[in-house]
Amino acid sequence: MTPRVLLAPVTVTPAKPLTPSHLKGLLWTDVMYRATAAIADVTYRYSPTTYHLTEQTLGFWEFLDRTQGDLPYDALSEEEIGDLYVLFRKDAPAPAGALRPYALEAERNGWVHPASARVLELWTRHYSQLGLHDPGLTTHQPPGLGFEEMVEQLVGLGMGLDHRSGGGPVYLDATRYGLPLRQITTPDGHPNYLACALRELLPLAAEHDEVVLLYDPELAPDYTLLQRVLAELGPRVHRVPVGRVPIDGEIRSARHGGWHDHTAGALLRTLEADPDVRRLGVRLYFVAALGAGQAQSFRADLLRKSLERAVRLLRRADGVRPGVDAVRQELGRHRRDHTHVDPYRLTCSLLARAGRTPDHDLLTTVYL
Repeated sequence: MTPRVLLAPVTVTPAKPLTPSHLKGLLWTDVMYRATAAIADVTYRYSPTTYHLTEQTLGFWEFLDRTQGDLPYDALSEEEIGDLYVLFRKDAPAPAGALRPYALEAERNGWVHPASARVLELWTRHYSQLGLHDPGLTTHQPPGLGFEEMVEQLVGLGMGLDHRSGGGPVYLDATRYGLPLRQITTPDGHPNYLACALRELLPLAAEHDEVVLLYDPELAPDYTLLQRVLAELGPRVHRVPVGRVPIDGEIRSARHGGWHDHTAGALLRTLEADPDVRRLGVRLYFVAALGAGQAQSFRADLLRKSLERAVRLLRRADGVRPGVDAVRQELGRHRRDHTHVDPYRLTCSLLARAGRTPDHDLLTTVYL
C-alpha cells in the first residue's frame, strides 16, 4: 500500500515581500514535496485562508483601512505593501471589537483584504518563475474544523483547557508530556497561529501515515506541541526546522524592514538565466549551500556560482534518462527512517558527483 504523507510547512503571512528566509523554506518544501511525491501519496497543505484569522493579519487589515483609506492596492508592489506592514508593526494594537468584523468576513465569506490579495497575486508570479508547486495561494481553502470543533477535539484528547466560561482563554495542555501549558486564544477569543494550525491539521493528520512539519526554529516550542497533539491521532510526526537566512550577519524579522534589496522580486530580476538553470540553481544554493541552519549570510556571489553549477549539471545530464525505477531507487537512498525524502541529502548528492553523470529524469522530477 502506498504510504500517505502530509506535508505542512509554516505559512507566510501575505503582508510583506518574500525574503531569502522565506525563499529558503519554500524551496526546501518544494524539493521535499516533489521528491516524496515520486514514491508516496503526498498532500501538500499550505493554506493562507486558514491563517487570515490571526490577530497579526486582521490587525494589519484594520490598520490599513483606518490609516490609509482606499489605496489602489492592485497597482502597488509587494515592497510598497511591505512598507505599510512595517508601519503597522509600530502601531498600537487595535481593540478586539475593531477586528471582529474582519474576522467574520474572512471566516464566513472567504473575504481577503485587497492588500493581501495583491501580495498573493504577486507571489504566484514568483512561484512560476522559480518552478515552485503552487498549493493554492489564491484559492479559498478553509480549515476542516471550526474553532469550536477544534476545542472540542482537544478537550476530548485530554489536551485542551477551555476557560472561556469564566472570561479566560483556551489552552493547549500537554503538561503530562512535560511540555508547558500554551495559550491558543486571547481572552476575547482571537486565535493565534497554533490554534489555526490545529484547525487545519487535526482533521488531516488521522488520514495520513506520516506528517512532516517544516518550520522556523524560533517557533520550535509551538511545533513541539503540535507534533505531540498530532501524534495522538496515529501518524508518525516529524519536525524539520529550516533556519532563516541572515543578511550581512544579522537575522531580522520582516516586520523591521531592511529587505528592499533582497526580496524575491529583486533577486529574480538579477537572475537572468534559462528557466531550468534558474530553477535548479536557486535550489542548489538555498537547499545545499545554505543547509538547514542559519549561520551563513546570504551571498549573491555564491548564488551566481550555484547557477553556473546548474548549467554544468544540466549539460552533463542531457540525454541521460535511466527511467522511473532508477529515479525511485535514487530517491529512496535519502529517506533514512521515514517516508519523506531529505531535501538536503538529495541536493548535496548532485554536487558530490564529480565523476558521475546526473540523471536528467531525476532533475526533471524534483528540480525543474
